[in-house]
Amino acid sequence: MIENMPHRSTAHEVLAVVFQVRHLESRNPQLSVLLWERALDPERGAWALPGGRLEHDEDMIRSVRRQLAEKVDLREIAHLEQLAVFSDPQRVPGDTRTIATTFLGLVPSPATPELPADTRWHPVHQLPPMAFDHGPMVAHARSRLAAKLSYTNIGFALAPREFALSTLRDIYSAALDYQVDATNLQRVLARRGVITRTGTTAQSGRSGGRPAAFYKFTESRLRVTDEFAAFRPPS
Repeated sequence: MIENMPHRSTAHEVLAVVFQVRHLESRNPQLSVLLWERALDPERGAWALPGGRLEHDEDMIRSVRRQLAEKVDLREIAHLEQLAVFSDPQRVPGDTRTIATTFLGLVPSPATPELPADTRWHPVHQLPPMAFDHGPMVAHARSRLAAKLSYTNIGFALAPREFALSTLRDIYSAALDYQVDATNLQRVLARRGVITRTGTTAQSGRSGGRPAAFYKFTESRLRVTDEFAAFRPPS
C-alpha cells in the first residue's frame, strides 16, 4: 500500500469560529463557540465549525456569510474577519486536498439566534469531540480574540448596546479567561476613548443603593486603540 499519494484535486473551504459570551445573567458567564454535529462520514458524530466549500463565483467573506445564514441560520454577526489558513495536505481524508481559511465571528451577548437541531453553543473550556483540525482552529481564534481585546475596541461586538461596568467586566473576564477588575477596565477603555457614559442608569434593585451608570462603545467598527497594549492576568 502506497501512503501519502498525491491528491487528484484541491478544494478550498471557509470555516467560521463564532464566539458569544453566554449566560451573562448567571454567576459564571462563559465564552462559547458555535458548532454543528456531523451526520455523515468522515467524522460522523463529531462536532465541527460551520462553513463549507468556497464556490467559484464568490469571495471568502461572501461565502462564509452565506453559509452561516444557510446552514446554521445565523445572521446576527457583529464582527467578522479572516484569521488563518490551515493547509496540511492530510487534514481532511480523501482524494481531494482541502485547504481551510478560518474566520472569527462575534455575536453580541443579548442576541438569541434560533439554531437548527444539530447546532449548539459549547463552552470553549468543554469542547465535545471535534472533527478534523477544528479544535486547534477554536484555540487559535480564542487566542486572537484575547489579543485583540488588548489593543482594539473589538469588545463592541460582544457587548450589548448599553451596559453597566459589571456586565462589561464579565464579558472581558469570560473572553480573556481570567478575572478583570471593573474599575481598572473602565479607566483604561475610557482613557482610550473606547467607551463613554450614556447618561442613563440601571433601575435600583430591592437592596437600594446607587444605580449603576450605563456605558456604550463609542464605535461599532474595529479600530486599533493602542497597538502596544496587552491585558495581563493579575499576578
